[in-house]
Amino acid sequence: MKKNKNRVVVGLQWGDEGKGKIVDLLAADVDIIARCQGGANAGHTIIINDKKHVLRLIPSGIFHPGKVCCIGNGVVIDPFSLKEELDLLSSQGVNFDGRLFVSPAANLVLPYHKLIDATDERNRGTESIGTTQRGIGPAYVDKVARNGIRVVDLFATERLRHRLEYQKTIKEKYLAGSSDERADIDRIFHDLQHMAAMFRPLVADISKYLWDSWKSGKTLLYEGAQGSMLDVDLGTYPFATSSNTITGGVLTGLGIGPQMIDEVVGIVKAYTTRVGAGPFPTELVDELGEKLRITGDEYGSVTGRPRRCGWLDLVSLKHAVRINGVSSIAITKLDVLDGLQELNVCVAYDINGHICSDVPLDLAELYYARPVYRTLPGWSGDTTGLTQFEDLPKNARHYLEFIANDLGVEILLVSTGAKRMETIVV
Repeated sequence: MKKNKNRVVVGLQWGDEGKGKIVDLLAADVDIIARCQGGANAGHTIIINDKKHVLRLIPSGIFHPGKVCCIGNGVVIDPFSLKEELDLLSSQGVNFDGRLFVSPAANLVLPYHKLIDATDERNRGTESIGTTQRGIGPAYVDKVARNGIRVVDLFATERLRHRLEYQKTIKEKYLAGSSDERADIDRIFHDLQHMAAMFRPLVADISKYLWDSWKSGKTLLYEGAQGSMLDVDLGTYPFATSSNTITGGVLTGLGIGPQMIDEVVGIVKAYTTRVGAGPFPTELVDELGEKLRITGDEYGSVTGRPRRCGWLDLVSLKHAVRINGVSSIAITKLDVLDGLQELNVCVAYDINGHICSDVPLDLAELYYARPVYRTLPGWSGDTTGLTQFEDLPKNARHYLEFIANDLGVEILLVSTGAKRMETIVV
């Protein structure tokens, strides 16, 4: 891999593509890793020396000694989750002093956001959108409505008290008369006063820090959460997350300009998965879908929810490549497909008799989309742990090349297992 490139790492499907491992790998060759959006609803899993680590807010690059990690203004931070992660790092001997910084402009996810999330999801009934109920959506609602509480508010006691009291007024239908402890504003105020001490040494102007670092020749790696098809504007709305998960979200979520990005690396799972509700044209609701789930350990790292599994969808991937400006991809979980005699790849949609090769503008049409498949031969043998492209079975190489050629991108990495070194650098 070429070093000294400032890269964006973005998921090209519905999340869970394996960004944590790829960020961990790329972090070895950079100075700073910066998180731009999302919250504690998404977990990044990496395995180092046979030990599994799951981080929800802190970039996985924190496990590389000497690397600096930043959490930008576009992230909504659950302070209680952040404390858990900091305690975990400390218990494992990871020193983050002077290596972890948080934007004072980042909004907080507070307990009442989780209460609202759960209540709204319950009230939707059969039209639920599959939220993780971690309070992410309601926190972004407050941010956009300019009612949010930000990290900087923790250091102004009277302002913090006033803004929390205001929540009782604007969220009365959720909080008034509730016996749920998540509705207890006085308790939240008390807890946040203690949280201020934890945040104080972490706070920094992330936008300026990244700018100064870039000007001085430091190498930057930008990461987000979820995947492109969950983008609030260009994903499968309303079955989406509440932030911009694409490259554009990096710019606004960190306060940087486009000249500070040299390359966009898209992460693609060798098949497709999705968590929660929403259209999924290539979903396999049969024994093969269950086999992929079991073999690929397709369960949420934070929620534990089983992921829906299906064949690779090149139509949605082309959409994601275009809206992100992807120039290279990292393909993960290739080893999960070992032993399958044939592999189907979706190359178009049949929507009510109309064949289309693009994601429809009316995303409701995806519910009626039947995949048009191209069948490729599978391979026998075990690809787990292989580190050389030429050592892959011929049909596995053909599968990878077919994906890259169809998307018009280069392959940067191929992951052949969960461990850090089970990777092919192409």
